[in-house]
Amino acid sequence: MGPSGWWPADDKRDIIVGAILVQNTAWQNADVGLNNLKHRTELDPEAVLSLSQTELIDLIRASGFYRNKAKAIHNVFQWFDDLNWDYAAVAASTTQTELRKQLLALPGVGQETADVYLVYIFDLPTFIADSYTRRLFKHLGYRRTDTYQHLKQQVTLPDNFTYEMAQDFHGQLDEFGKQYLQRDDTFEDSFLARELSK
Repeated sequence: MGPSGWWPADDKRDIIVGAILVQNTAWQNADVGLNNLKHRTELDPEAVLSLSQTELIDLIRASGFYRNKAKAIHNVFQWFDDLNWDYAAVAASTTQTELRKQLLALPGVGQETADVYLVYIFDLPTFIADSYTRRLFKHLGYRRTDTYQHLKQQVTLPDNFTYEMAQDFHGQLDEFGKQYLQRDDTFEDSFLARELSK
């Protein structure tokens, strides 16, 4: 099924902002905010950081939870700016575990966003246990899929799993989820219906 070419972006800053804006909302809403911000700033760090909170809120309002997301974008951009936006140097200067802790310490960056940054920004392989993935693993017989951390603790990627594999694995799981797991209780019906129609 791969490679999926999932999460195409003009620049890694697209992903940095998109991962914040998509929290607790549909991608269509996040995309409106992302495009507004790109149109205004081209995601240039200096331009984004010079926006007032009010200006930033107005640009991303469509994504919902805009006050918290505006603060998160500012905090995350400031953190990357302090590190000169040198993703490779940051990844090389610390362990993946320590880098994840640093990301989780940023306001507005939760476990899923931190892992998305590890995989798509820092090119490090890790498992992203988002909601579609937890629904699928529940159907596959895994227990304790109720939270991100519960499922993540149960999955160990092989030692030879590259970041490219991690990116594609996440993309494949999400695409599957969009097709078959929109509602937890309809998985079997929708999956069988599609398989039988082939």
